[in-house]
Amino acid sequence: MKVLVIGGGGREHALCRAIRRSSRVTEVVCAPGNGGIAQVARCVQADAKDLDDLLRVTAAEKPELTVVGPELPLALGLVDAMQARGMKVFGPTREAALLETSKAHAKRFMQRHTIPTAAYAVCASRQEAQTALEMFHLPVVIKADGLAAGKGVLICETKAQAEQAIADLFSGQLLGSAETSIVIEEHLTGEELSFLVLSDGKHVAPLVPAQDHKRLGEGDTGPNTGGMGVYSTDDMLDPAMRAWILEHIAQRAIDGMAAEETPFVGVLYCGLMMTAKGPQVLEFNARFGDPETQAILVRMESDLVEALEACVEGRLSDTEFCWKPGASACVVAASQGYPGAYASGKAITGLEEAARVPEVEVFHAGTKLEDGVFRTAGGRVLGVTATGANLEAALGSAYEALGRIAFEGMVYRKDIGHRALKK
Repeated sequence: MKVLVIGGGGREHALCRAIRRSSRVTEVVCAPGNGGIAQVARCVQADAKDLDDLLRVTAAEKPELTVVGPELPLALGLVDAMQARGMKVFGPTREAALLETSKAHAKRFMQRHTIPTAAYAVCASRQEAQTALEMFHLPVVIKADGLAAGKGVLICETKAQAEQAIADLFSGQLLGSAETSIVIEEHLTGEELSFLVLSDGKHVAPLVPAQDHKRLGEGDTGPNTGGMGVYSTDDMLDPAMRAWILEHIAQRAIDGMAAEETPFVGVLYCGLMMTAKGPQVLEFNARFGDPETQAILVRMESDLVEALEACVEGRLSDTEFCWKPGASACVVAASQGYPGAYASGKAITGLEEAARVPEVEVFHAGTKLEDGVFRTAGGRVLGVTATGANLEAALGSAYEALGRIAFEGMVYRKDIGHRALKK
């Protein structure tokens, strides 16, 4: 079968690699892909922000299965349009994807279905937000309602910071376009956990858990990013807690979506804070996480394509998963200046040497191939990912491989997994 993957980042590189491993797959196509993805898939030009262009690609390629990577095509209704054309596609509909594309919608949904989450207020004006702010203890979290490419969540330590964040979101100063609605949230403390499940609209099947590192700098300092690294281990969750999260968060969300006649088929990403009161949902995403996917899929030994097809065909409960024991880790190499402005086009050296480190996969997030030379073409450039018998081994391999790679202005965190290593 031919499988089409929509997107062009590190997540899509990991998806293409895992899909290509399936014995049933004869060809993997990626739109638009990137320099590294071109090594495992045939890349075709596409504008991932243009629904008509994406539909042009699907019509031309006629894949047996399409897998949607990023959130924007989901928000544009790509799944709905493909389903209307009778095409098999993995991902939620536009309405189901509101769990990610509208923070206000997600918070109200969680309240309706008693899914544990932080106290919140949805505000439609600056004045309303300033009034609501008085009801919260500091620090407080201010969120843009819509998609913001990881830049719409602000943790404010003082009232002045919160008022500035509110003003910047409603004026358009922060994100380039003015928000019509924002969410103010209670600030939760604890350890974050990424808990992803596949769903066929009725059933859920958990993937291995992971922990992302959102902040740019060591010790979790600096601005929030799309993710600077992630790790996954067998002992991140004990069986009882895993079962509790499945029942009270993941399954309850899928049941709630079905009850509201917006069945959710695809990946439900539960971004959790493990608080003293128990797990609380920070956010839902309606697709594979990035860079979580890189660390999760290198541990998957069963057939990913079988699982994705089972979701689309409503038979996920019959599907078995097999995971590589131990641990995995992904360290992101980024361009200097990210998550702000950065330069592109820098030559990358050492990729072949890095790939020779045992148990290592180098996933390309923002690269292009010009005249046989890989060059930077994004804020996050590479996700150097490794497996190992334990976290120390996986991190050791990832950092050894990363030490062989260089490009001008390369930045990366040297403390991925630091919280787990302290325990």
